[in-house]
Amino acid sequence: MKTSGTKSTAFILFLFFSLFANTIVAQEVNWLTWNEAAELVASDKNPKKIFIDVYTDWCGWCKKMDKDTFQNAEVAAYMEANFYMVKLDGEGKEPIEFKGKTFKFVPSGRNGYHEFAAALMNGKLSYPTTVFLDENMDMLSPVPGYQKPEPFLQIAKYFGDNIYKEKDWKTYTSESK
Repeated sequence: MKTSGTKSTAFILFLFFSLFANTIVAQEVNWLTWNEAAELVASDKNPKKIFIDVYTDWCGWCKKMDKDTFQNAEVAAYMEANFYMVKLDGEGKEPIEFKGKTFKFVPSGRNGYHEFAAALMNGKLSYPTTVFLDENMDMLSPVPGYQKPEPFLQIAKYFGDNIYKEKDWKTYTSESK
């Protein structure tokens, strides 16, 4: 009887430490709506840049990027410190105000698309696409496709640390190798 109690105690401890380890690795990101981020840019004394994750509910790569990249502790900490992070459904139905224009949902095909998402992606609807805006909400760059944590962090630092003001992307990446 004693061995089975020891085995179950060991198993419970194993489960506890496994769950504990996962909570250390995964970090919760404070996602904002577009309106919340726009309000912060307008009201903060020293506003951050805006990062927008354009996704859809049906996009498997979007879900993978959420899990692998945005919950990576290093990525989450850097992004939280340097950007207002916005989740934007590329097929969202709510109107969005941006620079005096109202962007709306456009029914098209099976799902349709949101005009704001299309504008951010320069008309190339591709999911996931991440978009970087500066503190004045001017476009820095859309970045289409799934990004693993390390390459994503390199891109985020290029914009977040204002390296883009001094070096082009090719120079920056060649120096980083």
